[in-house]
Amino acid sequence: MFWRLFITYLVLVILAVGAVGIVILHRGGGQEVLLDLAREVIVAAVAIVLLAVVPAYFLARNFTRPLDALTNGARRLAVGDFAHRIHAGGNRELGGLARTFNTMTDRLSESFKQLEHDREQLRTILSGMVEGVISIDNELRILFANERAGALLDFDPASAVGRKLWEVNRQRSLRELVEKALAEAEPQRQELDYRGSTEKSIAIYASRLPGDALSGAVIVLYDLTELRRLERLRQDFVANVSHELKTPLANIKSSVEVLMDGAVEDPAARGMFLEQIAEQADRQQSLIEDLLSLARIESSEQRLEYIALPVEDAVYACIDRQRTRAETKGLTVNGVALVGSPSDLCVLADEQAFSQILDNLVDNAVKYTPQNGLVTVRWQASTDTVQIEVEDNGIGIPERDLPRVFERFYRVDKARSRDMGGTGLGLAIVKHLIGTMRGQVSVKSELNKGTTFTLILPRAEKSNSHQANAT
Repeated sequence: MFWRLFITYLVLVILAVGAVGIVILHRGGGQEVLLDLAREVIVAAVAIVLLAVVPAYFLARNFTRPLDALTNGARRLAVGDFAHRIHAGGNRELGGLARTFNTMTDRLSESFKQLEHDREQLRTILSGMVEGVISIDNELRILFANERAGALLDFDPASAVGRKLWEVNRQRSLRELVEKALAEAEPQRQELDYRGSTEKSIAIYASRLPGDALSGAVIVLYDLTELRRLERLRQDFVANVSHELKTPLANIKSSVEVLMDGAVEDPAARGMFLEQIAEQADRQQSLIEDLLSLARIESSEQRLEYIALPVEDAVYACIDRQRTRAETKGLTVNGVALVGSPSDLCVLADEQAFSQILDNLVDNAVKYTPQNGLVTVRWQASTDTVQIEVEDNGIGIPERDLPRVFERFYRVDKARSRDMGGTGLGLAIVKHLIGTMRGQVSVKSELNKGTTFTLILPRAEKSNSHQANAT
């Protein structure tokens, strides 16, 4: 632009000088005068052109400088330099254009900042979701994936962007679902059992993005693993409850039918069947009471009153309650305070709940310890907690069953447990009560050598009269 203007100015000067020279020569006299005049005109024209170079340069420069500034400003705006400002003084029109350009730059800068803020906010929201989210284009190329999606499908979200979906996950059913979502307007949903680093149940929801059919799709992943596990637990629970309630009822019914068929007239048979009816009725009542107790604990309806309970008194009271059953089997049940435990050691717990925990654990130990065995309840104190152990030298628990012993109705040996009159809910109640009282329970066992249950509860001073209700 500059050089075009510069040459244009010079050409105009040359044309003007040339026109003047022609006019002068046209009005000249003889041949000699004409030649002299021509030489003078040429010299004058050259001088004028030389003198016009500098003004032409500055005129062209002055005119093109604002345009260059606008061009440079547009170039810097194109690469994202929104802080750049154009200063085009002098010419009123160009100055107004520069101000308009600067205003446009400010507004673009604000718009881009808002867009970036919204984008980061959206990324933060998507990254914090418990659902996995993946955005893909129409060629199955990943545009975005949050951390949850990577965790569910076992890939790194940062390195997955730009790659094809089937490159980061080889699950054929997932690819087919996404391709179907891209091809159809209706959203697609499917639940699949994913076998990656761990087995999961995942619900996949794929929907084509609005607008152009070639724009892509969004995939939302829901982890249903825990929900399916709870459903299986519920189904098992219903089946177990039905079975446990049905068994004593069947025994009661059969005994009644035998009595009605004539056994009631036989004193010896009548007594045996009546005892069986009473035994099965007690078993059913115990099961129902345990079910109601567990339901109250889990629904937080059972209100606990926390007080300072002397550990030694509670342990020996429990041993007294279990003594008759233990002596029947020839078992020895001892209570032992370990070295360093004060005689007035107390736990902060609910009295009834603490007694129920001890009863369930000692009852289990007595139940599964052979004749002439030994059950020991020992306790010791630390700075803030009290540790209580219930140890027996009974049949023990296989290692594979240890993680499940606190589940409702879970029995290591189902036939033996029913023969011994267990409901299968005692340890589940122990776990829930301990958790409610901010304690911990654990178990270790060796088959045919014995089992040890360990309780850890908050310690309380005997003089502590603090009481608190917990829902």
